[in-house]
Parts: sequence; C-alpha cells; structure tokens
Amino acid sequence: MLILASYRFTHLIVFDKITEFIRNPFMEEKLVTDSSGHTKRKKLPTSKFGYLLNCYWCAGVWSAIILGGGYLLFPDVFLIIIFVFSIAGAQAIIETFVGVGTKAIHALDKYGDK
Repeated sequence: MLILASYRFTHLIVFDKITEFIRNPFMEEKLVTDSSGHTKRKKLPTSKFGYLLNCYWCAGVWSAIILGGGYLLFPDVFLIIIFVFSIAGAQAIIETFVGVGTKAIHALDKYGDK
C-alpha cells in the first residue's frame, strides 16, 4: 500500500493540474531553441525547491519519507491517507494500461476500415 500511495502522491505533486498552483511560483517559462532551430516554450525550475517539485525521482523520495515516516509516527491518521492514495495509485496504473489498449484498438480500427 505504501508503494502505491507514494506513487500517487508523487504524481500528484509533480504532474497533476490541481497542484499546479504549488509548482508555478517556483517555475519560469523560457524560450528554448533546439539544434534544428525550432523555438518552443519550456517551464524551468527557478530554485532547488522548484527542482524538487518538478523532478519525479526527487519528489518520490520525499513522498516516501513523508508517507512512511508519517505512518511510523501517526499510524492511525496516515493509514487512512495511505489507503486512499494507494487505491488512487492502483486505479491510475490500471487506467494507463486500459487507456493505451483503447487507443491501440481505435488506431487499428482506422486501418481496418480502409
């Protein structure tokens, strides 16, 4: 349960739209030109804390510390949090596989109609 909860909590911090307001103050938008000359906008961290909020591996370590440590110190409270996040984490993983499968089926259907 802790692994699934940590996965979902990390994803919430780093990727989800609902927590964008937490990341935005530590990010800045810059124009970046690639080797072929194409320019695009990219959000880059402005501080080490910004890197923490933007780096999946970094946030994963801290979410594991928060959830694991919280469970050791306050098991009754954190068990509920871990339970909810672990259900959401498992659901997200399943949805990823189902979503990929559904997209593949639709892509194959387009070729079958020709």
